[in-house]
Amino acid sequence: MAANKKPQSTLPVRKKVKQADTWDLSSLYHDDDAWETAFTKWEKQVKRYETFRGTLGNSAAQLAECLKFDIKFDRLAERLGTYAFLKTTEDTADSAYQRMMGRFQHAASEAGQAGSFIRPEVLAIPASKFQKFLKSKELKPYQLMLDRLVRYRPYTLSDAEERLLAMQSQMADVSHHAFGQLTDADFKFGMITDETGEELELSHSSYSALLHSPKRSVRLKAFEQYYEVFQNHENALAATLNGSVQRDIYYAKARGYDSAIEAALFPDNVPQSVYDSLISAVRSRLPAVYRYFDLRRRKMKLKEIHHYDTYVPILSELDQHRTWKQAVDTVLASLQPLGSEYGDVLQQGLTTNRWCDRYPNRGKQSGAFSAGTFDGAPFIMMNYQPKVLDHVFTLAHEAGHSMHSYYSAKSQPYQYYNYTIFVAEVASTFNEQLLSRHLMEQASSDEERAYLINRDIDAIRGTIIRQTMFAEFEKTIHALAESGEPLTIDCFKQEYGKLLEAYFGPDFAIDEQLKLECLRIPHFYRAFYVYKYATGLSAAIALSQRVLGGGQPELNDYLSFLKGGCSKYPLELLRDAGVDIAKPEPVQTALDHFESLVAQLDELL
Repeated sequence: MAANKKPQSTLPVRKKVKQADTWDLSSLYHDDDAWETAFTKWEKQVKRYETFRGTLGNSAAQLAECLKFDIKFDRLAERLGTYAFLKTTEDTADSAYQRMMGRFQHAASEAGQAGSFIRPEVLAIPASKFQKFLKSKELKPYQLMLDRLVRYRPYTLSDAEERLLAMQSQMADVSHHAFGQLTDADFKFGMITDETGEELELSHSSYSALLHSPKRSVRLKAFEQYYEVFQNHENALAATLNGSVQRDIYYAKARGYDSAIEAALFPDNVPQSVYDSLISAVRSRLPAVYRYFDLRRRKMKLKEIHHYDTYVPILSELDQHRTWKQAVDTVLASLQPLGSEYGDVLQQGLTTNRWCDRYPNRGKQSGAFSAGTFDGAPFIMMNYQPKVLDHVFTLAHEAGHSMHSYYSAKSQPYQYYNYTIFVAEVASTFNEQLLSRHLMEQASSDEERAYLINRDIDAIRGTIIRQTMFAEFEKTIHALAESGEPLTIDCFKQEYGKLLEAYFGPDFAIDEQLKLECLRIPHFYRAFYVYKYATGLSAAIALSQRVLGGGQPELNDYLSFLKGGCSKYPLELLRDAGVDIAKPEPVQTALDHFESLVAQLDELL
């Protein structure tokens, strides 16, 4: 989004932005003074945690009283923290709101320490006594959260051992911090000339933009110049990535998990078979990806296709202009299959109720996000540009998150409303699927249809295919390290090279530098996360087809999913909605769709 941002000098200061174009945070707090009053009252409650210490095993009623207080305290913390965070994003240079956020974070940290005894005390209650507790009426509202907590009993250590692990937290993050300092602060990529003749500094963000250049020599130069820096530091980067892998393995072993991947999947109750099934399903359909790359090569009139040829649009972006109102109307029209309640609530949210902060202003945080809360509106931050079609998709995407938050908060108690990351991207990308279908139906030319199809193809390729390749790499390098294989730079490049050959195909020209890509992906320092992008979009495609091809029962299943929050584990929520991610069918459905889109694009071009 930042690539299309107006020059900073043309942006209005925050106080000059029309009120109608800003979000209305009064559902959280009417003003800063109201926040201050609530914050002072909340901060004073921290000391009440101490009154519960050492008492949780006394009775079910005492445990229930502590949990009731903790949930009420956390609910207020969410409200306070969200208001402070949203105010900081309005103008990142406003020191008053930076201070507000800092004060909240400090108090929240103090509260976390004050309440840190709850989990170990609950786990210390003998199993037979705990089962009697669970049968009490006082603990009935908290039974699911307690069941989830005691799942960790086999992987929870003694107080002294837990304290030692906690003391290592900053040390354990060194590899991630070193990676960030190297790539964000120390690396200098030099200057480069773009297709207009303008000289600009090569950076992570401009590299991405330069790969979209219509001039191939610019793309090639950017690719070679960018990766030259990584090549010059490949041994240091390999050491940092190895450090991250070793950290994952250490904590898994220390707690008694069989592997690092098991430890990572445990919180969502996801069996490794889901992870493995995703990889197998995608690998079985890679020939469709090869056909797309060959189509791209032919339409771009290239003798051979390289990685730096895969981001530039085959067709230039459509010359369209949509005002904010037109964008809202387009999104609402596309979401009509979700029913009148969904549409009416969202329509009011995007207009009169002012959920959304619409346009860029000086100092405003870039990008877009949704910030749902239990007590306030599910706010959306945008930096909307009327000439950028992707921003209409971004609005549909963030609206999906916000309506997920709306339904979950409306339907669940606080302790079960906040949905997990595993399902978070389903509701958002579901909306993108409906918007794409709507725009295709409204398209007035083959060129417009081809542009939309190509956009959908690249979205699936980037989210399902690419993220699955990343997921397979994470699995491979952790397994190698667990078997005693040293993770050297040669090992990383060899394993990543194998994956590049498999996922890009025999007719794709793989440059030697591309093997260094494994050293620059930040997600690899938070391992076993990226697969959720692939499963999320796969589920969204399957669910959107189910809803569009079904009737009221299928719609009700989907709306029940939105209302589910975290009242069940992610796989159960999706299964109840009609998609079983534990089986290969949802991913196969998404890749069937991908293959169909490739055939359509080939025909149109």
